[in-house]
Amino acid sequence: MSLIESAKRIAEKATGWNRPAKRELPSLVRPRKAHAFRFKDDGVIPNHPHWPLIIYRGVCSLPQSLDPAAVLEDLFEINGWGDSWRDGVYDYVHYHSRIHEVLGIARGSGKVQFGGPRGRVFTIKSGDVAILPAGTGHQCLGASADFLVIGAYPRFGTYDECRATPEEHRRAIARIQKVARPRKDPVFGAQGPLLKMWKSQDCIAITRAPARSS
Repeated sequence: MSLIESAKRIAEKATGWNRPAKRELPSLVRPRKAHAFRFKDDGVIPNHPHWPLIIYRGVCSLPQSLDPAAVLEDLFEINGWGDSWRDGVYDYVHYHSRIHEVLGIARGSGKVQFGGPRGRVFTIKSGDVAILPAGTGHQCLGASADFLVIGAYPRFGTYDECRATPEEHRRAIARIQKVARPRKDPVFGAQGPLLKMWKSQDCIAITRAPARSS
């Protein structure tokens, strides 16, 4: 997190400045289709054996009167996804084997490859949200100067960072399948599409809708 974003976050939490009231948050969520994408285990990046990456395009309204980072932080928090941070996405391939992750785009745009080197490149921009099940490879390939991402995690699991190596892969496989399904969708709450899509392998409904990719 940059020093500027860190200072803003401290001031906002202390004063409520530029942060949305809880009653405002539902009105800042737009109805959007959940685009789901599955990626295979390539021997180095495991991805998730059953659950897809989910992307909501333009799902968050980010009015100029509010700090967009604060909107995403508070939205994720009321839905049980906390330990949030403000930053970008690392420029090397990595994944998390002990926890799921949500990435909300507060400002700018970036090209992020999900699924590892054999995955898919998406252009994600302000208002988009990506939900990564444990094991999903991700890497930023390029971004605008103002690119700002808000990350958060469910209230269970342990943060870890795994690199793209066979050794990490062997250790990660068993851990990934032990990470339980979250109780709420980080955007839509208890009734969100995430809970319907992240079920057993036989129950996943995949929508391969076109993405802004290259």
